Amino acid sequence: MQETVTKVELEKATETGSLNEKKGALGNFALKNAEGMQAWQDKFCEMSGVYAMCLDENGSPMSQFSGNPHEIEIIKKYVTDVRIHNIFKRVSESELEDQAVEITEVPNLRLAAVAVKSGKDTAAVWIVCGAFKDAEYEAEFYHVPPIDSFSYQISEDKFYRVLDLLRATLNALLAIETSRTQAVAISEESKAQELEMTSSFHRAETMTEIVSLLDSNEGIETIMAMILSKLCGYLQISNGFTCRVHHGNLMDIVVQWNAQGVNKMFTETTDQEVYWFLGNEKAIVVSSDSQMNAGEREQLDILGIRALVAMPIIINGAPRFYACITENREDRIWSIDDVKFINDTIRILQSIITKRIQTNSLASSFASLEAVLDNVGCSIYVRDIGTGVLLFANRSFKKNFSKELSENKLIELFESNIPSRSHSGNYEVNHKTRGKWYDVYYTRIKWVDGRPVSLCAIYDVTEKKLYQKRIEQQAYTDFLTGLYNRMCCEKDLAKYVDEARQTGRTGALMYLDLDDFKHINDSLGHQYGDVLLQDISNAMSRIDGISNSCYRMGGDEFVIIVPPENYSKMDKILEEIKDAFATPWYLKDSDYYCTMSMGVVKFPENGDNVSELIRKSDVAMYEAKKSGKNRIAEYSDNIDSSSIHRLDLEKNMFDAIGKACEEFEVFFQPIITFTQDKKSKKKIKHVGAEALVRWNSTKLGFLSPDEFVPLAEYLGLINPIGNHVLQKACECCRQWNESGIGEFAVSVNLSVVQIMQNDIVDTIKKCIEDNHLNPENLVLELTERLAINDLARTKQTLLDIKALGVRLALDDFGTGYSALSSIRALPFDIIKVDKDFVKDIATDNYSQAFVRMMAQLGETIGADICVEGIETKQQLDALKGMGVKYIQGYYYDKPLRRVAFEEKYVYNP
Repeated sequence: MQETVTKVELEKATETGSLNEKKGALGNFALKNAEGMQAWQDKFCEMSGVYAMCLDENGSPMSQFSGNPHEIEIIKKYVTDVRIHNIFKRVSESELEDQAVEITEVPNLRLAAVAVKSGKDTAAVWIVCGAFKDAEYEAEFYHVPPIDSFSYQISEDKFYRVLDLLRATLNALLAIETSRTQAVAISEESKAQELEMTSSFHRAETMTEIVSLLDSNEGIETIMAMILSKLCGYLQISNGFTCRVHHGNLMDIVVQWNAQGVNKMFTETTDQEVYWFLGNEKAIVVSSDSQMNAGEREQLDILGIRALVAMPIIINGAPRFYACITENREDRIWSIDDVKFINDTIRILQSIITKRIQTNSLASSFASLEAVLDNVGCSIYVRDIGTGVLLFANRSFKKNFSKELSENKLIELFESNIPSRSHSGNYEVNHKTRGKWYDVYYTRIKWVDGRPVSLCAIYDVTEKKLYQKRIEQQAYTDFLTGLYNRMCCEKDLAKYVDEARQTGRTGALMYLDLDDFKHINDSLGHQYGDVLLQDISNAMSRIDGISNSCYRMGGDEFVIIVPPENYSKMDKILEEIKDAFATPWYLKDSDYYCTMSMGVVKFPENGDNVSELIRKSDVAMYEAKKSGKNRIAEYSDNIDSSSIHRLDLEKNMFDAIGKACEEFEVFFQPIITFTQDKKSKKKIKHVGAEALVRWNSTKLGFLSPDEFVPLAEYLGLINPIGNHVLQKACECCRQWNESGIGEFAVSVNLSVVQIMQNDIVDTIKKCIEDNHLNPENLVLELTERLAINDLARTKQTLLDIKALGVRLALDDFGTGYSALSSIRALPFDIIKVDKDFVKDIATDNYSQAFVRMMAQLGETIGADICVEGIETKQQLDALKGMGVKYIQGYYYDKPLRRVAFEEKYVYNP
């Protein structure tokens, strides 16, 4: 039935809580590696020349053996499940051994196990088999001949190094996962503490407002209404009321409260029938999921109540009034904190009513007030404003501030910052001796005996301040180097610029970029690149005058601010920076040189806007790089505008890539082909399209490919742009063909950078599958430059792409230096003749002969010919009879936006 709550039960309930089960890092590690294990393992075995599989901590397979299936079946004849189980038990149960190697019946076949552990717990065990190509053995001890025909063979020395690499790599991954799991747990705990802290502050603030009503001169009903409003508003419930029970089974409604948009519960307020949840000496708590009998449920349904808390207001030992708060809009489960807060509030209301009833008993009123204030959740003291005498300090205050009480330092510590005419408010106090922070809420009221007093409520917010400090430190610090980051740089620069402007002094901003840092990363590995960044950061931080004003902007870019008070040391600072980079950096057991290019701008001489100063220093730095690197350039208004434009282009391109390439639009130019209908012998025109990228920059305007594609290739950004164009082109082609009007094919250009990527075949395959596109409807165009660049690798990549069913086209043929033998060796379906060979084709015999020759060559090697740049009917007529299959050019149309292309060629052909 109903739930009753006593004081003891309320206090006990606050000590209970729920615990969330958390997975450890070890479990996460095993789970994550189980999902993508096979693909990684296959690649690892292919590269290292071994056969391997993975078992989880129980010995169950997480992956299958990698390698040739036929060869694996031979291995399993000698490496049985029993042998695998035994070596698994050997490394997983041993506290000292996490790697083991055993011989087999085959002279040159070895069985190994590598365990990945966290402490004593095993996350996974790799079973590794190697066929040695250099094994030495005594033939009389073996009855099985050695294996010589396996595709994976390995030397004995390399086999042990592969095992060491596997163990080191997987232990590193486990350490990273363990660290990540701990970090997530700490983050979640911090969030929960912050949420709880915010709720506690709100609750304490509301309670302070309610306590301030203790000395109100308003009538009882007005005070009831005010307390009910604050209580219900804090709990965000729909209704509340107080009532007085008389004649045993009747009640009068004293005060009603309802939320905005919610109707009052009672239209008649006198002589109402008492409901079952009223008239008790204990609190009644009913949540939406509480069990009750049919009669009790019926009464709640009549009133529209879905959850309630009803409490008696005890006056002189007997319940005189009842307070009831209800939720009539939605289900509600009352928390222990909710019930405690309601109980504390009703006790204060009870104290106020008692004081009013016992107007002639001041001592009794003070005792009631003291009992209430002693049990609220903060430290409270009351001081006579006129005399300064301390009138009251509650139990919490006496416990926490006994020293301040004895030394009479309350006013100095807690009230020194209160404005002279302020009636109420709050502020923070830093108690430096204790290392504590407090929120102080103060108000001026009349005490129980009528004298004016100052009431101060004090809350310990040290945890909140420490949390804020940690967050601020994380927000302003670069994790890798320990230097300040870009956000802190902009904040500090604004401060220094303002200081220089007000004092008439000069400061400087230096933008520093490492020269060819990528080469160190690529040759030594990113871990050594990180070490270099840390060493450089430490070196700059030790330079006098800038030790506290060095910032990492990201990547290998740094900013140094020379504050106005240190500008006189400018020359010495520059020399020390040069000296730091003139000295080799010790990396991977050897010395390496890394130079830098730096741009310098003065403030406020060259400006007083933070973003403008950073931009100008960046421009000066780029000018230094353009002049040969390892230089320092000072900004001036005479710096080449092309440097500024190129820098703007670069920054805006990075921003555009960060927005999922939304600024890069795909245009379509029609490609025309004619076929002859066998029945009518009429020529039928078919339309395809070439997808062409354009950059519609929000800041720089509309840019052609010639202006931004070379820069994108240089910056390594052509891959996301090219993938975006490929995705959009396939998506459009699928939609056009689904319309049922025709069978469209779409051509997409691939850059040299894209085709050299290891995952280019997988990227193309995924794009086709995601769009459910017929592969024959996709033509990939490659430049002539690619055809002579690493012919063997190029040929294999193109063959892999052709295996998907995609057609390949050689673009701009005739403008480069490709040998015809190279063209023959590559599997092109289409050869596109550059427009320079057809601009005079109507009158030029050489152009006509070249096109005829290409048509004959195409017929010989099985490739169709496409002629680009057709702009006139005379050019088109000259091509008749030459064997050209595809025609493209402004004669038919220029590149069009998707909507315009669809309107003209797809939906209204």
